[in-house]
Amino acid sequence: MVDFKEDAKLSVLNHSCAHMMAQAVKRLYPQARFWVGPVVSEGFYYDIDLGDDVIKDEDLAKIEKEMKKIAKDGKRIVREEISKKDAMELFHDDFYKLELIRDLSDGNITIYRQGEFVDLCRGPHVESVKQCKHFKLMKHSGAYWKGDANNKMLQRIYGVCFETKEELDAHLALLEEAKKRDHKKLGREMGLFMMSEYAPGMPFFLPDGMVIRNLLENFWYEEHTKEGYTFIKTPIMMSRELWETSGHWDNYSENMYTSLVDEREFAIKPMNCPGSLLVFKNALHSYKDLPMRMGELGQVHRHEASGALNGLFRVRTFTQDDAHIYMRPDQIESEVISLIRFIDRFYSMFQLSYEIELSTRPKDKYIGSLEVWEKSEAALAAACEHAGKNYKVNPGDGAFYGPKLDFHIKDSLGRVWQCGTIQLDMNLPERFDITYVEKDGSKVRPVMLHRVIFGSIERFIGILIEHYAGHFPLWLAPHQVVVVPVHHEQHLAYAQKINEQLLAHGLRSSVDARNEKLGYRIREAQVKKIPIQLVVGAGEEQDGTVTLRRAMSKDSETLSFAQCIQSLLDEVQRKA
Repeated sequence: MVDFKEDAKLSVLNHSCAHMMAQAVKRLYPQARFWVGPVVSEGFYYDIDLGDDVIKDEDLAKIEKEMKKIAKDGKRIVREEISKKDAMELFHDDFYKLELIRDLSDGNITIYRQGEFVDLCRGPHVESVKQCKHFKLMKHSGAYWKGDANNKMLQRIYGVCFETKEELDAHLALLEEAKKRDHKKLGREMGLFMMSEYAPGMPFFLPDGMVIRNLLENFWYEEHTKEGYTFIKTPIMMSRELWETSGHWDNYSENMYTSLVDEREFAIKPMNCPGSLLVFKNALHSYKDLPMRMGELGQVHRHEASGALNGLFRVRTFTQDDAHIYMRPDQIESEVISLIRFIDRFYSMFQLSYEIELSTRPKDKYIGSLEVWEKSEAALAAACEHAGKNYKVNPGDGAFYGPKLDFHIKDSLGRVWQCGTIQLDMNLPERFDITYVEKDGSKVRPVMLHRVIFGSIERFIGILIEHYAGHFPLWLAPHQVVVVPVHHEQHLAYAQKINEQLLAHGLRSSVDARNEKLGYRIREAQVKKIPIQLVVGAGEEQDGTVTLRRAMSKDSETLSFAQCIQSLLDEVQRKA
């Protein structure tokens, strides 16, 4: 999936198309006044004040028609520089533009003209509106001026623009496919999870969803055990004093849920790290004990804005697959190399490719010495190189307490999701005064590393639903097999015998012996996204065989039941 903001060429094209849309809107609604029209990851938008008029769905076609006229006319987009005073005069009757101009420094200001339309803008733009002819207006919504709910509600129109019709058509087809894969829609249809007004932003996992969740958690524990992790569980609510020590109270308290207990203030944890630090501090540690890898599937709560909530992707409670690694400075590189290889193996199980981004020291607000920062950044970079992984540098985007590696996974539609993170921390070990005993008996501050792989289990499940379009691999599918007798009565006994053996081998199986036509039952199993359908009739019963069909395939094969069950068990074992 294309990121319009990151693609320099598309970014310029889409910003120019936003101006062309504004010109069309101005022709159709002469009273229109415009706030800002930036390029975003999904294309472009413009925030517009239309007075008493309200944009409806059918109005988008009308605006598109006017945009096509403008593009066909092919006016050049001309850049001009004028003084701040002249800009104030030019936009003297436009409250929104005057607001923008007042915030600009003195000196020349750039404007762009195309035909009768002129707008305040830094640019750059394409040469002519003719280059903006392959566009589509996607949707409209309300948006508060400056994002403040106390301000006037403006109308926001979104669109996309490409260099060619083929690219536009391909993008629209991809969006249609993404719509079909929407995890909220599939989650409801497949009975995986639900939301309730009694707990906004807090998902309820239904029985089939819990199958997937439990399998992912078990997989997480199994793989981490192989990597030498131990596991902890820390309280979900801890006192204000702890959050003051960690710094969360000063920097994050508005997003925390609090409660008064015995006249003492407590907060439900928004992060797991402080609890892990208390566990580390609970005992004395020698340099020989390090690295210590402590994992926790910890449920956290964060008060997200109601307008930002989005299925499993943005929630108010979620389970982070946290691990905190305490190590000596000389262990940073080897530990991160090992972790990169672990994450690589982990994501490959789900057919997810990824890219790594190294975020370095912020320009101003950071703690620790430059020397420690440089060594830490160099260690992360070297770890990537020695693990054979390319990475992109994101200058100045590290946290104030340390640099990090972010893992951006790519799903089957090419969409990018930020999930895994490896974060070096120079802050919390200092705040919590944690130490280990060195060879010479001195107490030394360990290096702390925070890391997640799923990111959050809830969000990762949402990503997987869309990645697989609901067609989970056999090992993850809530319902793995359905046995379908050709005749609902005559072949039922054999179907039940097959089903009992499948269940005895730990496969999630059922029989569909409803009095419906065979084709109907097979189609329904396909719709329900059950990976394996075993059809049995007189021939299969006589030969001790089954006819195996897979979801999303019209092909079938007949094989002995012994072969079938061994093949399925192997597939589950391999997590194929």
